[in-house]
Amino acid sequence: MNNQDLLNIAQEHGSPVYVYNGETIVSQYERLVSAFAKAKNLRIHYAVKALSNLSILKLFKQLGAGLDTVSLQEVELGLAAGVDPKKIIFTPNGVSLEEIEKVATKGVQINIDNLSILEQFGSKHPEIPVCVRINPHVMAGGNANISVGHIDSKFGISIHQIPHILRIVENTGMRVNGVHMHTGSDILDIGVFLYATEILFETAAKFKDLEFIDFGSGFKVAYKEGDVATDIEDLGDQLSDRFNKFCKDYGRDITMAFEPGKFLVSEAGYFLAQVNVVKQTTSTVFAGVDSGFNHLIRPMLYGSYHGIENISNSEGRKRFYSVVGYICETDTFANNRQIAEITEGDILAFSNAGAYCFSMASNYNSRYRPAEVLWYQGEAHLIRERETMKDILRGQKEVELEIAMPA
Repeated sequence: MNNQDLLNIAQEHGSPVYVYNGETIVSQYERLVSAFAKAKNLRIHYAVKALSNLSILKLFKQLGAGLDTVSLQEVELGLAAGVDPKKIIFTPNGVSLEEIEKVATKGVQINIDNLSILEQFGSKHPEIPVCVRINPHVMAGGNANISVGHIDSKFGISIHQIPHILRIVENTGMRVNGVHMHTGSDILDIGVFLYATEILFETAAKFKDLEFIDFGSGFKVAYKEGDVATDIEDLGDQLSDRFNKFCKDYGRDITMAFEPGKFLVSEAGYFLAQVNVVKQTTSTVFAGVDSGFNHLIRPMLYGSYHGIENISNSEGRKRFYSVVGYICETDTFANNRQIAEITEGDILAFSNAGAYCFSMASNYNSRYRPAEVLWYQGEAHLIRERETMKDILRGQKEVELEIAMPA
């Protein structure tokens, strides 16, 4: 997929629009499977929250992947995509017992991350095996906002509470068939991640009926030239050997599981927006686009970097621009970024827009959410229509009150 293909998509489907390269998704999936090829039993659960379009879920189903879900609605999306419920794991945080029970009726793997719910669920449904999520108290991710395995995280059951888990299992007669951890996104140092896995292996050895160990994910991809990414091949080589040794010591082969999202879809995504206005102030040249943090919130929420290219004038001389949105708030995508000279009407392409971009979009300022397009083998497939005013009004009820005005 080249710039002209992207321009053609913007012309046909309008802007703003999200575009996903299906071939990149397939390539990343195959790379991950290859990295862990030495593991006897491998299961990849794609993290639905990263990009939940039904067509994307069907693509992962075709590749043989399962799904990692965090809500009843994501589970239902996965089932609608035709994914075998046995290949779906439900890993929520802070949800009610009632939601977990509803999901359990659908036959998916339940993963529980707190003692209270574990005891309640085990007491009522001891016949349903569950996975337990452990907090290893290791910060392996990039920062506290996206690292979820540190001591102050709301996620998981502390490793210091393992005796409590064992007591609940004994008292309720429930069966733990998996142990899980997720240290967070943007893993830079595989040594730190491997240290956390040792804690998980030590925990796993305390449970005698395991079918799998889920190592989470958080594998980092490059967002700009020279950016550090997780060395997935080195990690796969080292962790597979360690996992195989664990299985030998455990006495039988179990499954190695991961739940990547960003690694699989981030680099496949582009966000295309048209320049509405080029505005020169006393100190800055602004390129204002027909979008805002209602469509792409990561730069404002996390300070995330997305490459921006003027695909309408890719060979133009570079100038410094601050790329901003049309939301009635400060919504800045990039400050003083060197971009090929921009004129009004040009199309800007934001890279690494496949993960946590459309899935975090909103209707703020009553703006429509954009269309989504899946590109595969030279063809552009519309997989979500652009919203209309009908979508904005859906579900709203008109109420006219008789207001008593003061005399």
